Amino acid sequence: MAKQQVDERAALTEMPLPADSTPAVALDGPPIPPVGRIRLYSPDEWEEFIREWATAIKEDYVQIKLLGGAGDRGTDIVGFKTDRQFEGPWDCFQAKHYDKPLSFSDAAAEMIKVFVAALDGVYRLPRTYQFLAPRGLSTQFNMMISNPTALRENFLDLLGKGKAPSVKALARPILDAVRALAAETDFAMFRSVEVLDALTTHSRTRWHTARFATALPERGDSKTPPEEYAPEEARYLQQLLAVYAERAPDKITTLDSVANVPKLDKHLQQQRVRFFRAESLKAYSVGAVPPGTFEKLQGDIHAGVIDIAQDDHPDGYTRLGQVLTQVGSLDLNRHKLIGVTEIDDRKGVCHQLANDDRLTWMEEP
Repeated sequence: MAKQQVDERAALTEMPLPADSTPAVALDGPPIPPVGRIRLYSPDEWEEFIREWATAIKEDYVQIKLLGGAGDRGTDIVGFKTDRQFEGPWDCFQAKHYDKPLSFSDAAAEMIKVFVAALDGVYRLPRTYQFLAPRGLSTQFNMMISNPTALRENFLDLLGKGKAPSVKALARPILDAVRALAAETDFAMFRSVEVLDALTTHSRTRWHTARFATALPERGDSKTPPEEYAPEEARYLQQLLAVYAERAPDKITTLDSVANVPKLDKHLQQQRVRFFRAESLKAYSVGAVPPGTFEKLQGDIHAGVIDIAQDDHPDGYTRLGQVLTQVGSLDLNRHKLIGVTEIDDRKGVCHQLANDDRLTWMEEP
């Protein structure tokens, strides 16, 4: 990530979305259990996973950033509680992707970085500093971190012996300052996150299904069209009105007058149900799949029906009917959302496209 130093504080660029945020059409993967799959991650993939995980933990962060990289001063992923960011309360999530459990000596090297950065004025100490490792913590370190007083004593002892490479690298004045700050710090700030707990929390994010090829969460009921026409319906309803007015010009001039022709009135209400089904699918996608997944489905539906829409038809009603028939026959099985998508959802997407003028039912005069 790009960064620069301004008044000894890290000025950070906005973090890009995780890699899975722009998914390929096919989201399924090999049947590897999530615990096994995360052990195959690269360090960068592990950091992305943790960033995604952090969006679902029960904290009210104003922003979550991924900062891992050279010169990150001991911070991989951070959650800011206020817009003061590092100057206010914040949490640090340290990603350690090793092929063995995380040991105290490896963790201590990261803890030292935090104290040094705080002394340098890069940031204030975090509220919590949480280690996440795909193989967990060593038994010794797990026992130690579960006893904050023992963890501090062992950390101070490590500094006093001065044998660890991370300690030898410190000049004597800095080492003394770190020891003094650590001695007055509550080491309950240092915590660990169990892998199974992290996976359970991650399962509530929109990236989980794509990462681990699991089934989509239950969709629930679709929104029922309101009795009064809603502002967000305006354009596709205007297009439908033009279709109905062409078909019954002596009886239909407004949407309310569609009721004068029972067959068309029933048709109109059916299209509204379909539109709101598609809107519900779009809303569902926000919590169930990575960003861009629904838009990809919508785009492929558009590509699958546009030739029919642009073909010659005797009238708009026939054009609309042909498009709604065509969309039901499209092969969309590569799309992850198709498992929770019914034919009426597909037809509703056509009305979403009409709402955006990407599809039109009447030929331009």
